[in-house]
Amino acid sequence: MLPLALQHARVVAVAPMAGGATTPALVAAVEAHGAFAQLAAGYLTAEALRARIAETRALGASRFGVNLFVPNLHRIAPSDYEAYGRAIAADVARVVPDAAVPPLVEDDDDWEAKVDVVVEARVPVVSLTFGLPDDAVLARLRAAGILTLQTVTSEDEALAAANAGVDALTVQASAAGGHSGIWTRDALPADVPLPTLVAGVRAATPLPIVAAGGVASRDDVRRVIDAGADAVAIGTLALRATEAGTSATHRAALADASFDRTELTRAFTGRPARALVTPFVEAHRDAPSGYPALHHLTRPMRAAAAASGDASLVHLWAGEAWRAGRDAPIADILDDLEP
Repeated sequence: MLPLALQHARVVAVAPMAGGATTPALVAAVEAHGAFAQLAAGYLTAEALRARIAETRALGASRFGVNLFVPNLHRIAPSDYEAYGRAIAADVARVVPDAAVPPLVEDDDDWEAKVDVVVEARVPVVSLTFGLPDDAVLARLRAAGILTLQTVTSEDEALAAANAGVDALTVQASAAGGHSGIWTRDALPADVPLPTLVAGVRAATPLPIVAAGGVASRDDVRRVIDAGADAVAIGTLALRATEAGTSATHRAALADASFDRTELTRAFTGRPARALVTPFVEAHRDAPSGYPALHHLTRPMRAAAAASGDASLVHLWAGEAWRAGRDAPIADILDDLEP
């Protein structure tokens, strides 16, 4: 059974989506509809996160979570970084003329300061992605009365998280859009259907499970619940919600019939993430592992392309079920899926 902080009237929750898609308005609308949602702290400064927590509460929400990126650097050799910068230079120049390869940046996404923020704000739930935090951080969150929800992509990760003392798991299948939460450098998540993955994790640990990745319909939700999940989270299907902050370029691409598939790619950030396949994705299938260095390298290109409406150079995060998405209020999208 889900811990009290995760218990809501509805089985289907909304996953946190970094980069602007998850807004305080989206989180508040989800909670008002009786479901669980989380703010995405990834790429925000600690002060921006503090402001978003306050804004979400001002909109009437109180039972939401915050998702943090656990530092899990996939360090890249300077020579490999420079080589990839040269490999994408022609693409970058299309939207950022005269751009030079920026200095290599390896950072921890303001980790310690964001942990301070969530503890001070006493948010009910903190979810953790990309790796397992150290025991001291988990103890600090526990002491603050904050429930911890750890993203895992395999039975081994689930067991490690359970042994570390987390409260619940987000079990993420490879079909999920955006970044995989896989912990291991230079690895891809196993291509396992979500119900199968959930069943394996359920056999390995009694921890409560929120399942995510490739959910497209009410029948999908039922299958995942039958496999042992306590709740199901959607991400890609929420990108076209009225309340989401998804860019116009990304929204249009998700509805564009010319896109015919997704795949896991490192081309934009240096760690595996599922996106709609574009010529940029196809041309850089050999992109090196290097997170967050490649994220910082491609960020100016992605931002300029999104602003100009050039979807070919945007990280069009999308799960395998992206065609099931529609433009609608999040309440209607959740109603479509509730079993």
